[in-house]
Amino acid sequence: MDLQKPDRIPVMCQLSIGHMLVQLGCSPVEFWHDPEIFVDGLVKLRARYDFDGILVSLHGHDPAWRIKIATRQPSDDGEVVTFSTGSVMIYPPDDLPRPANLSARSSIARSSLETKDLPPILDYIPVSQGLHFHIHPEHVFDVFSGVRQMIGPDYSMHGEVTSPFDYFLDLFGHQEGLMNLIDEPDKSKSILSHFALLVSNLASDMCDHGVDAIKISSPFAGSGFISRDHYEEFVLPYESEITHAVRKKGVHVYTHTCGAIADRLDLMFDSGASGIECLDPPPLGNVELVEAMNSVGGKGFIKGNVDSVNTLLVKGRMEILDDLRERITLGKERGGFILSTACSVAPQVSSEKMMLFREAVDLWG
Repeated sequence: MDLQKPDRIPVMCQLSIGHMLVQLGCSPVEFWHDPEIFVDGLVKLRARYDFDGILVSLHGHDPAWRIKIATRQPSDDGEVVTFSTGSVMIYPPDDLPRPANLSARSSIARSSLETKDLPPILDYIPVSQGLHFHIHPEHVFDVFSGVRQMIGPDYSMHGEVTSPFDYFLDLFGHQEGLMNLIDEPDKSKSILSHFALLVSNLASDMCDHGVDAIKISSPFAGSGFISRDHYEEFVLPYESEITHAVRKKGVHVYTHTCGAIADRLDLMFDSGASGIECLDPPPLGNVELVEAMNSVGGKGFIKGNVDSVNTLLVKGRMEILDDLRERITLGKERGGFILSTACSVAPQVSSEKMMLFREAVDLWG
């Protein structure tokens, strides 16, 4: 990440919640809610795959989560949990939790929301549309202490915050949110600015808890959602606030954007980020590694860009090793490269295939 010469190409993939559940074989409910089980799972999989680091994607677990559950019942779709509040969630064995009743969400009328109505602090992570992970105010960074205690100083630990643009889309829903950029640009910018301040404060505080880098999760900022011009107007200024807050603490920060981002790689580094992820190759995205390195070489590190679906899930051992060797060779030539899947490891990718990353580095990296 410092753009110096390492002893070997580092390996560190982001594991989807579904993949971790399949590999660990633990209760989805307990892995999602229990801080000790979550930390133990992260550490076990790092050791199994011999990764050089761990991404802590969730934080702020409530250690007293069990008392909030009324009932837990097995079902064909996974464990069904009824909470004391009356809400019901389904926890599949290979995916994120979801509400039992998938009713259409009602959009917030763009004219009715004012900045004063927005949350004063970040007490949730918008994991996916409609799925929030609550951040307990007294246990915001406990999991980082737990991970660091178990892995010691020899492995990299990365934290994660969510882009203001994600909070914006989560607030309105994707369709309404994207229309707001065109119909209500000034109000949209006011809301984005509010979330940028909150996320910057969270990221700055996270820097004080032993992280070596912070990932800004910004999956909906690719060209499949918004244009380059809109990225420059509605994403870049607000993610820049976060990168500057983190860099002031002497911690690395990188942006994670999925899909087609070949037309905005330069803008992603204009934010002041130390690096970028995922660089999805075709057909998932439109980024070829050699072109990306030619375009942004020297500006920061690159983390990617092995296709988790069309390569790891579908192809066999020798084809995967060939793919890894090609990326390792390019990474060694240009420097500042972390070998990784482009995006999250798909749930059904086998552990044997994941172990090929370290094998490839031992052979060629």
